[in-house]
Amino acid sequence: MVGNFQVRTDLALEARENYQDGDARIRGVRVEEKEDKEKEIYTTVVHIETENGAKAMGKPVGTYITLEARGLSDQDEDYHREISEEIARHLRQLIGEGEKTVLIVGLGNREVTPDALGPNVVNNLRITRHIIREFGKTAPGTEKENSVSAIVPGVMAQTGMETLEIIQGIVKETKPELVVVIDALAARSTRRLNRTIQITDTGINPGSGVGNHRQGINREILGIPVIAIGVPTVVDAATIVNDTMENLIEAMDQTENMQQLGGMLGTLNKAEKYELIQELISPHLNTMFVTPKDIDDTVKRLSYTISEGLNIVFCG
Repeated sequence: MVGNFQVRTDLALEARENYQDGDARIRGVRVEEKEDKEKEIYTTVVHIETENGAKAMGKPVGTYITLEARGLSDQDEDYHREISEEIARHLRQLIGEGEKTVLIVGLGNREVTPDALGPNVVNNLRITRHIIREFGKTAPGTEKENSVSAIVPGVMAQTGMETLEIIQGIVKETKPELVVVIDALAARSTRRLNRTIQITDTGINPGSGVGNHRQGINREILGIPVIAIGVPTVVDAATIVNDTMENLIEAMDQTENMQQLGGMLGTLNKAEKYELIQELISPHLNTMFVTPKDIDDTVKRLSYTISEGLNIVFCG
């Protein structure tokens, strides 16, 4: 039943979790986990080191850093500042030391709130390329700053062009040494919505989480390092039903009269349950994606948190 099963997620962490039911280990994939109890941040680093591991995970070879923090959904400026500092620390590990000319790309459609994370991040950045080109490092406040430029390329329906085509043209003309792309992602678990940040050095495939595959933006195509930062802002309908089923089975197992039914459902693994749900909700809901009702405030808050992390790294 699960031969064609594919988890709809942009998170490498969730792709790795699919193998944990049978305690399976994937050759070529290494996982590091760390919990900061004081800051309430759980960090998982997935290293995909071989092509075998990449094939098994359905993700390119590279490093995937996932920050999970329940407080990301709260309006706590001090806490979000701590998250910004964590983002900055991990970014420095991926890009190394030294000054760089950087192009930051805010992917997504600013007219669709769950997809407006990238454009909102760009709105909050400190842009310095034009100042440094005009005045050099003699301009006040730029002594320790990198040359930062940014673009919001929109989506194909707005421009008639592939996002990659726009970025390739800008890279060819401005010659940055590093590209950072920010995009909204899709998650496999509702508990990770707006509470998770993924940072990776493998680039990104815009729209892949919602089945709208566009050309990849990565080092192989652009010829320079590409860092991708994303936050899951949507889940599909099957995910919500699946999470509900998990809770239902757990409740059934605690009730003697319902244990038999709960036990039958409990014998299915995650992939089998998810595909069963997809079949049950077809054909009307299997293409539906859902986002929290407070997504407007959440995207605004998260975009500022991410932009502050970028400003810390590139603008001191």
